[in-house]
Amino acid sequence: MAKSYRLGFVMEQTLGHVTHAKNLQQCISHDPEIIPTWIPVTAEVGDRWDKVPFVRSNWTLRASLRARDKVRAALRTTELDGLFFHTSVTSIFSRGLMGRIPTVISMDATPLNFDSIGRPYDHSPSSLTLLESIKNSINRGTFNKAARLVTWCEWTKDSLMSEYGMGAAKIRVIPPGVDLDKWKTAHEVEARLPVRLLFVGGDFRRKGGETLLRAFRQSLSQECELDIITREPVDTTGLTGVRVHHGLGPNAPQLMQLYAQADIFVFPTEADVLPLAIMEAMASGLPVITTEVGGLREQVENGVTGFLVPLRDAGAVAAATLQLVRDPGLRRRMSTAARQVAEQKYNAAVNYQRLLDVCKESVDKA
Repeated sequence: MAKSYRLGFVMEQTLGHVTHAKNLQQCISHDPEIIPTWIPVTAEVGDRWDKVPFVRSNWTLRASLRARDKVRAALRTTELDGLFFHTSVTSIFSRGLMGRIPTVISMDATPLNFDSIGRPYDHSPSSLTLLESIKNSINRGTFNKAARLVTWCEWTKDSLMSEYGMGAAKIRVIPPGVDLDKWKTAHEVEARLPVRLLFVGGDFRRKGGETLLRAFRQSLSQECELDIITREPVDTTGLTGVRVHHGLGPNAPQLMQLYAQADIFVFPTEADVLPLAIMEAMASGLPVITTEVGGLREQVENGVTGFLVPLRDAGAVAAATLQLVRDPGLRRRMSTAARQVAEQKYNAAVNYQRLLDVCKESVDKA
């Protein structure tokens, strides 16, 4: 009889983490050894933490206190062999549980990683050195309590080791992934105009949408069309060939169709870690034009699977895009290379099983 693992999955439900949770759920449904208890941690639920001064305005405190309450509630009715927290902000106030329940903490970025890219998120570290020191000490203590730490990229692993003193043996680098069968496209690269550009970013400004629109106005409108998928309003006054799409959720058929119809993915983001949108673009065989922030240099190889451009540089975005627009052969080579990288690095079936194996290992070694 196969061994079973009763695992609690405490999942932050903001930004791209919503897609991550959905993809993980799909993978777990194919693993008969896992008996999951899902514990989503959302931003607005109207609980007591939305009413407490200071806590209600601090997502880290609110998320971690909310997660602790929900884990305790789950444990009153369900015995759990192990816990999985994503992201680290949900784990801080559950340290007491980690001493008796083997715990894996997963993160796209460490808190100090986030501090370094936080301005476009309207985040900045406190000017009070003592407060920042206390915060870092608390996070270090939480990471020490975990049985295993999982990071999405080497950038985050390096921060855990150099800034939090974690040993390499405790850390596994496992990116999220996409369903390669669903995202595979059969489109052929053609020497035709207009070339279709695609931008996907719920937070239009942080993801570099304004930079892309400036590039489109300046140089791209004569040779390109642009599809924008976002949740924010977008001013396209005076532009033709620009279509704005709202309300497309993770893995939505219309979202996949827009990827399949595109020729180039343009994503000049100002702050990100390891976006799933880029993984989806690469799985769809799209060359990617993006910036060198967070872990993006680990996703896109400049000149091979796309181009890396400077932040907020509309001219550089336009130049890189036009190079691909006017050279179908280069576009074809980058398309092939992008799909190959997706198959090697961002296969959901492989990566999420690796993640589950880490959870099982932490239980077996407890």
